[in-house]
Amino acid sequence: MRVHPVDLLLPGARLLRRTPARSIGLMVSWLALWTLVVVRVDRIVATFSSAAPDAWLALATLVGAMGITLAVSRKPASSNSDVGLHAHGQWGHAWRAFRRHRPATFGLGLVAGLTLVALLTPYLAPYDPAAQGADLVATRFQPPAWGHLMGTDRFGRDVFSRVLYGGRVSLAIAVFAVSIAITLGSVIGAIAGYARGWVDTLSMRAVDLLLSFPRLVLLITIVALIPPSTLVIAIVLGLTGWMGASRLVRGEVLSVREREFIQAARALGFGRGRILLRHILPNVASPIIVAATLGIGNTILVEASLSFLGLGVPPPAPSWGLMVSAGKDVMLDAPWITLFPGLAIVLTVMAFNLVGDGLRDALDPKSDVGSSG
Repeated sequence: MRVHPVDLLLPGARLLRRTPARSIGLMVSWLALWTLVVVRVDRIVATFSSAAPDAWLALATLVGAMGITLAVSRKPASSNSDVGLHAHGQWGHAWRAFRRHRPATFGLGLVAGLTLVALLTPYLAPYDPAAQGADLVATRFQPPAWGHLMGTDRFGRDVFSRVLYGGRVSLAIAVFAVSIAITLGSVIGAIAGYARGWVDTLSMRAVDLLLSFPRLVLLITIVALIPPSTLVIAIVLGLTGWMGASRLVRGEVLSVREREFIQAARALGFGRGRILLRHILPNVASPIIVAATLGIGNTILVEASLSFLGLGVPPPAPSWGLMVSAGKDVMLDAPWITLFPGLAIVLTVMAFNLVGDGLRDALDPKSDVGSSG
């Protein structure tokens, strides 16, 4: 397909009359990406001689974001119509219902923006997050100003840079931990719900036993015994957060396993593994997706709580919870140290919860949003 020169200069400009919202979004995104290229050209050039994976990930994200912007600007507006989505069956209906859920689409935009900012942090952060001021007396506790948009902390470190890098840490831990929890919970719940009998009884009693322990106390105990690191925190959060997912998946599997198509699969002689993987789990994917989305926001809060207590990511690595803890003693004199990471936590958790609520309504056939249209 031939690329129009206008699309290369300013993607979305030719769509301004037909789809103004989409056109403005594309143009703003394109200008923002090129502004980043111009302002950080030195860092982009330095990436090619760097072995740091963070820098290469940021470069790949920048190139990918520009490519996606160009592709979307060339995509005809009619491709998003209901006719095209009918080909995707249940997921097409769910996507249309999700788009009608305004808070959910707003949350999805926030999640996409936060993810993009986290990946581009090496280019966006004005300072090294661990760099201390040369003159500690002059640089510590500086209020927000043009040189330091969110001020500085007690060591003269730039709060804005630390919030950006802290977002990468918090999001990475949350996604990795939820991936472990959802995978482990889905496997155990699916096996328990399909096998039933003593397997189901033993599995669910173990889940009940683990749920009887307060999670935060369990986390504190485990982290106190193991030297904390980013990877350790993510694994521990994942291994202590799978119980709810297992009960959810078990209940869905108990319902699906009695349906006609599962009985037909058994009659055809399919093995249990094939029935579970190819017939049952795809039909219980909706609640798993919702649980994963809502779990990310909850995991961010738990990680922030651990860091606030000094049991999370070890310093000097930036973490939102650790930053809030570091500023609690000077809240009256330097409130920005606690305010900005706290707002980042609230904004991120709210975004994922909005997306989770929208997915729950869109994927639930009994809800008004999911059944309409």
